[in-house]
Amino acid sequence: MIDDVLAGQLDYYRRRAGEYDVTAYGDVAAARERIARLVAQMRPTGRVLEIACGTGLWTEALAALADTVTAIDAAPEAVEIARDRVGSANVSFEVADVFSWKPDARFDVVFFSAWLSHVPTSLVEQFWHSLRGLLAEDGRVLFIDEHVDVRDKEAYVPGRDEIVERRLRDGSTFRVVKNFVDPDRLELQLRRLGWDCTIRRDGGDWVSGEARPAR
Repeated sequence: MIDDVLAGQLDYYRRRAGEYDVTAYGDVAAARERIARLVAQMRPTGRVLEIACGTGLWTEALAALADTVTAIDAAPEAVEIARDRVGSANVSFEVADVFSWKPDARFDVVFFSAWLSHVPTSLVEQFWHSLRGLLAEDGRVLFIDEHVDVRDKEAYVPGRDEIVERRLRDGSTFRVVKNFVDPDRLELQLRRLGWDCTIRRDGGDWVSGEARPAR
């Protein structure tokens, strides 16, 4: 069941790639300013891995601060847009599924935006375990996502607490995972999984988090 949901979720983002920026952010110029501010606050330096890079709006902000950025996404259509957008020499892109990707390198920072909420609850523990294996010594995980207070904007499938139905501009519908972030609950969950985590709110809709393996 989860494999089917994740396959449908990937299909959705592949087909949404061309309309993603406008439908996700509306005012893309304003979004860029907000993204640049948040990334600057998080200070992603050194070797950075970006998971689910999408169309590259976050990648271009990461590239301004990092020594290198490795940006991965399972949707080749999104990666193509990101490559066209981000011309920085310190950025490399790869089409890859984070649940099966096995890099040779380790990273000072692993970053993802609007990705954690798409991880099924049954895979959260596995996902955070895999992140530990991606980090260099003293490495950090940085993330941006949506606060639980904006949960009502989604149309949840009856009886499926983490599955929402979304519609593209052409009228096609898809089901994707969407688990909005409750900061207190997520901090507690990560503590139980062996992470020290701090989550802050940014405006009424987003949260930013930083996590490190507990010592």
